[in-house]
Amino acid sequence: MNTTHPTPGLAAPAGAAQGPTRRVVDAPTRMFHWLFALCFTLAYATADGERWRLVHVTLGYTLAGLLAFRLGYGLIGPRQARLSLLWRKLAGLPAWMRSLQPGNGVDVNWRQGQNLLMALAVAALMAVVLPVAISGYATYNDWGGEWLAELHEFTGELFLWLVLGHLALILGLSLMRRKNQALPMLVGRVQGAGPDLAKHNHGALAALLLAAVLGFWAWQWQQAPAGPLNGNTPAATRAGPNHGDDD
Repeated sequence: MNTTHPTPGLAAPAGAAQGPTRRVVDAPTRMFHWLFALCFTLAYATADGERWRLVHVTLGYTLAGLLAFRLGYGLIGPRQARLSLLWRKLAGLPAWMRSLQPGNGVDVNWRQGQNLLMALAVAALMAVVLPVAISGYATYNDWGGEWLAELHEFTGELFLWLVLGHLALILGLSLMRRKNQALPMLVGRVQGAGPDLAKHNHGALAALLLAAVLGFWAWQWQQAPAGPLNGNTPAATRAGPNHGDDD
């Protein structure tokens, strides 16, 4: 168990956390989360206009790559990062829905309902990346006609609403529980005694993930034939491996 204790004879800094803490989210999971959020935000902001097209495309590639990392980490990573935990939460949804039926004699577990909503939001955010990326890639390479462009726009807007719903849920839960529900994804720890759910931080893997993303962005920058802020690239170049879409 990893805990922090005040050092005898030394006063704790103002605003510092008091008492023991435990690690609940490891560094690679947090790095994925914030890179994912950053890439979507920038991809949405650069969705319109030819000038930012290659930036938008690169961010879309990055989103797809981050999803691949999270799926792999969720299959072979440490226990607390496994996607099977998310699946087990979602598997409880039918039983919880039945508990809402009047006259069944079962008390409704509202806290479980809140956790189910959060799990559904996370699963939906990861699920929508694939149709966004595929439709974006097809649109960028002029495949399939106008309907693919419309599909890409629709899935992008759906992504936005899922993000907003996720943020609203975090805010609502923070107010109801009187605890910052986003803090564990920032610092990886929560206050309270007990064993660490994340036994190891795996900071080197998180640094490697960040380096891979930055390296990919630098490579895309170098490969852009007319500069990364020039979206008017020839169709033959766009169709190459360096510049398929995206987000």
